Amino acid sequence: MDKIIITGKSELFGSIDVSGSKNAALPILASSILTEEDLIVSNLPLLDDIRNMKKLLLEYGVSIIKKNEQTIFNSKELLNIEADYDIVRKMRASILILGPLLSRLKRAKISLPGGCAIGTRPIDFHLHGLSRLGAKFTIENGFVKAEAPNGLIGNNINLPFPSVGATENILMSAVLAKGETIINNAAKEPEIIDLAKCLKSMGSKIAGEGTEKIKINGVKKLTKAYHKIMSDRIVAGTYVIAAMILNKEFIINNVDPSYLTSLICLLKSMGGNIEINGDSIIIKPSLQLKGAKIETAPYPGFPTDLQAQVMTLMSVVNGNSEIKENIFENRFMHVSELNRLGASIKVKKDTAYIKGNREFKGAQVMASDLRASVSLVLAALSAKGKTVINRVYHLDRGYEKIEKTLGNQGPNIKREKK
Repeated sequence: MDKIIITGKSELFGSIDVSGSKNAALPILASSILTEEDLIVSNLPLLDDIRNMKKLLLEYGVSIIKKNEQTIFNSKELLNIEADYDIVRKMRASILILGPLLSRLKRAKISLPGGCAIGTRPIDFHLHGLSRLGAKFTIENGFVKAEAPNGLIGNNINLPFPSVGATENILMSAVLAKGETIINNAAKEPEIIDLAKCLKSMGSKIAGEGTEKIKINGVKKLTKAYHKIMSDRIVAGTYVIAAMILNKEFIINNVDPSYLTSLICLLKSMGGNIEINGDSIIIKPSLQLKGAKIETAPYPGFPTDLQAQVMTLMSVVNGNSEIKENIFENRFMHVSELNRLGASIKVKKDTAYIKGNREFKGAQVMASDLRASVSLVLAALSAKGKTVINRVYHLDRGYEKIEKTLGNQGPNIKREKK
């Protein structure tokens, strides 16, 4: 397994462009199953999760052709087979092909998915929604078997929780279902809006995306379409926090700042010097940053995917902070590793208590999940001495070669291959 070695007290200068969003791209790639015609996608990030989704689609007979900056997906020769468990186990997003497969083939079989060990993240909400559309499920020997012999039929679906994945799966399934589907308590995340935009360009009839009530009128077939993936708001937020930790002037380009309102408001309340200029966020040095109290929440609340990064920042600011995690019950696994680097964080149930005014010092640490791994990178950037981060395959799932992207802007980040 690769390691990343970071020499602390890093420089940071210039600007960086944010790549395409992993969380937006994954369901959009899955949606290529819904049509026999081409789905042409651009701004795909170069990430392990994207590579694994492509491998999964190839298993099902999807043709994938790269042409310059575009990737063409064609599912005309779609196969109804079992996907290779070795692919599915690597990412939870593999469950997103379940709905599209049911729509096209009326039956599907897929292994229960893997991914980061940050909580149970059950697929119950997915299955509940799809069953309301007429699908029948059995789970045996680690596989989900699904059938809809008469096709999917529109219905009212009330989600118990605004799950992003379940909203995406139901949305993709409903576009070819007979009649009208209404998703109540739908997730509002920008990635849902991007998926709906793609599906609309394919001929879907969707209204209300980005609100708690999405209405879909089923159509008989979808057609050829082109879609550009939105930029990654979580990667952008990570770069913003990196500049704050290092207290450097830095510009993050190719981002929609409105999608980071909760983060920007928090950082400003902590004393951050932040300016917005169109699709750029400008970070300037701050005199003194102070602690804060936050809770993670579904969008537009504070994103759980930025919780670990903000915790790293809170460790070095003036005063104490608290973070209550409301989304995943096991998303504080980075705490022990941050403490190894010099943080002072205690966890009681769903709340982390962070002492400020700490100085990070280089050490050997181990990444436990995607966002945890990048929180260790952020701590290492400001640490005294060298930090070695092990198991960086987690990092590669969501950040494009960070030793080159962020590393080209001043930080001393090296990858050691095994």
